[in-house]
Amino acid sequence: MMILIWSRYHLKAQLKNVLTFCPDTQDLLGALPVITLIKREIGYIKEQYHKQQQELALKQEILEIAPIAYLRVDQENQLLWCNQQAQHLLQIDRWQPGQVRLLLELVRSYELDQLIEQTRQTQSLQVNEWTFYPTNYVPEGHQNQNYPKNNLNSSSVALKGFAYPLPQGQVVVYLHNQQPLVELSRSRDRALSDLTHELRTPLTSISLISEWLERRLADPEGRRAKQMGQETQRLINLVEDWLELSQIQDNPYQNLRLELLELNDILLVAWEVVEPLAQEKQINLRISGAKTLQFSGDRSRLIQVFINLLDNSIKHSPNNSEILVNLRDNQDEQTREISILDQGTGFLDKDLPHIFNRLYRGDTSRTRQGVDDQSVRSGSGLGLAIVQEIIEAHGGTITAKNHPDTGGAWIEIMLTKTP
Repeated sequence: MMILIWSRYHLKAQLKNVLTFCPDTQDLLGALPVITLIKREIGYIKEQYHKQQQELALKQEILEIAPIAYLRVDQENQLLWCNQQAQHLLQIDRWQPGQVRLLLELVRSYELDQLIEQTRQTQSLQVNEWTFYPTNYVPEGHQNQNYPKNNLNSSSVALKGFAYPLPQGQVVVYLHNQQPLVELSRSRDRALSDLTHELRTPLTSISLISEWLERRLADPEGRRAKQMGQETQRLINLVEDWLELSQIQDNPYQNLRLELLELNDILLVAWEVVEPLAQEKQINLRISGAKTLQFSGDRSRLIQVFINLLDNSIKHSPNNSEILVNLRDNQDEQTREISILDQGTGFLDKDLPHIFNRLYRGDTSRTRQGVDDQSVRSGSGLGLAIVQEIIEAHGGTITAKNHPDTGGAWIEIMLTKTP
């Protein structure tokens, strides 16, 4: 009897630990037979399993029709699942739900692979933007066969990707199609370019009239005519800058006349142009680093880049200061690096993300000690935007920041070596 009582007690204790899914099992341990309790538990588990399956199917259905692309890969970069939007954006037409295939076989995108790998290594959310160029990939051995090629939209697509790490090395990626925004921006730029093109003729006429009036009128009317001519010329410069920027952006490579250049010489030529302005403020140029730095580029365009950057540094530097230029040949990364540092008070933090935006000058542009605000505001606000377009047309990058030690404005240019 004691053994039987102990066995029943021990069995109830075991059931109490095992039958934990059904919420009222513990209250019924002494009222119902063991078989009945086990059947209730199994039934409850089946019911919960079906509910979870329905919930999972609902979530997958929502992801399938979601307007944002979604895909999930395993630790070996095999595509586990993706929705319709991902298939459309990434031109995935050789995959069916339930298949497990290498993502590289389906999508040729270096940026997407890098985003996934960085996410897996850092185990944190990663964000990246790039332009995806679809390719009609034919597997090895099928080149001479009628293999079905991609029949979706083959034009490039601007994408923004968000990748998040999952357990067991899996990574989930959300892709946002930014091409409509790009097209809208291009449409806006084309409209503005057309408008500025039409403005050139009347502005030139106004400028000629103001010059004629200035020669024939006495003061104070003569001063008004001169002022009108200056403002008209400023508008003409703005129009010319905008048209030039649009031309570079539309055909970045076709407008370049490449030749082997010595970047040191390009810097000196640009400094000769702006040196009169520097002498007025007693500002000197100091070049350090590599003595020779060759690069294949467009001579006139690169001179324009350094004229804009040096002129900007002079305007925002205090009197009796220096502009420091450092040239570096990075053999490891196969790049030429040029940094320009002035001794002003640097960029405003709120302006830094927008320095290279068109027509952006901030509230007071770059506020510096000993700087006349009127001279700062006299620019069109397109100079740095033109600089960025020229550098990017050469396959390089340009960044603006403040030097951590001196606080001065610090421009860094990286140009990739020509193979």
